[in-house]
Amino acid sequence: MVPEGEGLNEVVADKGYHSNQELVDLEAVGVRSYISEPDRGRRNWKDHPEARDAVYRNRRRIRGARGKRLLRQRGERLERPFAHLYETGRMRRVYLRGHTNILKRVLLHAAALNLGLLMRTLCGVGTPRSLQGRVAALLCCVGSLIRLPETLWDVIWTMYHRRDSAPYSRIARFIRRPCLSKPF
Repeated sequence: MVPEGEGLNEVVADKGYHSNQELVDLEAVGVRSYISEPDRGRRNWKDHPEARDAVYRNRRRIRGARGKRLLRQRGERLERPFAHLYETGRMRRVYLRGHTNILKRVLLHAAALNLGLLMRTLCGVGTPRSLQGRVAALLCCVGSLIRLPETLWDVIWTMYHRRDSAPYSRIARFIRRPCLSKPF
C-alpha cells in the first residue's frame, strides 16, 4: 500500500552528507537538497559536468533566504537537542556494559528531553521542579483567596467595635504578613 501525499520533496542535512554522487542521486529522483558544503578548496569539474551542476544548484539554494532558514531550523530542532543529550546529559561518556544498555539509556534521555519540550510547550515550564514551584505559588494564592473574606470581616469588625487609638493595626499586620506564613 502506497501512502498518500507527495512524498519527499526536500532534504536538509549537514556537511557530512555532502558528496557529488549524493547530490546527483537526489536530483535524479526529484528531491531538492539543502546540504551544507564543506570547505574543499578549488574543485576540478572537467570529467563531471552533472556533478558540477548539482553542486552549484545546491550551493545556490543554501545561500538563499529559504535555505538559510531551513538550515537554521535543522540546527535548532536537531543539533541542539543532541548536543544537550551528549554534553549536558553526559552521554558522551557512558559507563554501561553492553550495546543494548547504552541504547536504553539514550532512549530514556531522549524521552526525558522530549517530555521537557512538551511540558514547556503546554505549561510554560520545562522541568518538574519549576512546575512544582508554580504549583506551590498557585496553592498559596488559592489559600489567600479562601481566607480573604474571613480576614476582611475580622478587620471590619475590630475597626467598628474597638474604641482604642490604633484601629488600623490589624490591617497593617495583615498587609505585612507573608503568604506562606500560615498553613491552609
